[in-house]
Amino acid sequence: MGDPELEAIKQQRLAQLQSQYGNGPQNPEQQKAREEQMRQQEEMKHSMLSQLLNQQARARLNTLKISKPEKAEMVEGMIIRMAQAGRIPGKLDDQQFVSILESLNQQIPKSTSTVKFDRRRAALDSDDDYGLNDDSS
Repeated sequence: MGDPELEAIKQQRLAQLQSQYGNGPQNPEQQKAREEQMRQQEEMKHSMLSQLLNQQARARLNTLKISKPEKAEMVEGMIIRMAQAGRIPGKLDDQQFVSILESLNQQIPKSTSTVKFDRRRAALDSDDDYGLNDDSS
């Protein structure tokens, strides 16, 4: 099999995989439709949240979005699911929003990370560098 034939087969397989998994080059109309759909979903989410949260709770959610966007997305989804299940009777005030955040914090285990630095193995700075083992004194 020649080199051009092999390259053609590779390109064909790549195009097949990209179309199968949906991350290949897209038609501009498809891309516009997908962007429009995502924009509409975001608008619906924001309108639902404005109906479910009072001003102080909304401000707290926006602050959370700035500091921890992933957690804010989780909270938004959780509030919307709670509303759809009928577990939120009216607008949430700040205190109720804080209690939801606390319950979410209890559900998510905190990851503790520790950093160990072994100076002996790294040998980055020895006592000789600072003149501490200087026998000429």
